[in-house]
Amino acid sequence: MSQRKRAVPASQSKTKRRSQVSLDEDDEDANFSQITSSQVQRARENFTSDQIDRKVAEVVQFILIKDQKKIPIRRADIGKHVIKEYKAIYIEIMNRVCRKFDQVFGLKLVEIDPKNHIYILINKLEPIHGEPVSMRPGNPKTGLLFVILSVIFMKGGVIKENLVWNTLKKLRVDPGEKHEEFGDVKKVVTDEFVRQKYLEYVKIPHTEPVEYEFRWGLRAEKEVSKLKLLKFVGELFDQDPQSWTQQFREASATETSSQRS
Repeated sequence: MSQRKRAVPASQSKTKRRSQVSLDEDDEDANFSQITSSQVQRARENFTSDQIDRKVAEVVQFILIKDQKKIPIRRADIGKHVIKEYKAIYIEIMNRVCRKFDQVFGLKLVEIDPKNHIYILINKLEPIHGEPVSMRPGNPKTGLLFVILSVIFMKGGVIKENLVWNTLKKLRVDPGEKHEEFGDVKKVVTDEFVRQKYLEYVKIPHTEPVEYEFRWGLRAEKEVSKLKLLKFVGELFDQDPQSWTQQFREASATETSSQRS
């Protein structure tokens, strides 16, 4: 009598697939660290300057397309989908890609996670009307993000999610209702902004029921000027930004540090 194969639960199957994807990405990343100087030399001899120029252009296009949704770019994805057989000269290609972004687009490719080799594009050009570049008008979601980042910064860098929802409700943006501009507000904040690395949404240990807190994400730290944000809050409340001593000190220090780098 034959035994029936036990069905694998969908959740287990998804977990297995995610684990496999993660392993594949780790393998892809590991390949970069195994490149020898002789492989680099051979690659330089095998590819013409025109071929390398075309590959640089392909990488630039790939990153620009990825950046449309503000999703951080993984080195493993660049290697797998674009670099491919040019992997031995990856560093040389990426150096030229960075120069291209700088000189042609006024953009800077920044590695926000050196351990996992994750990049974002930030705008090096002067902001308009004194606003942070990422807060320019055009996309209503940037205003929503700006409010949340302001609250987090003014409250010391970490806040419980209830404070975020209560703040938004005061602005007639209810996370429990579908908004005409933002759609599912809670999903935009806890999923989209988090994936884009503008926010971190972290579970607070030992809380029952479970509670979460928000922090600035790596992209926000790189892209958003805390000093300009504080000036905005000052205008909003008709106060001198320096009256918030601790926030002004932090914002000024961050500004000085970013100008040096």
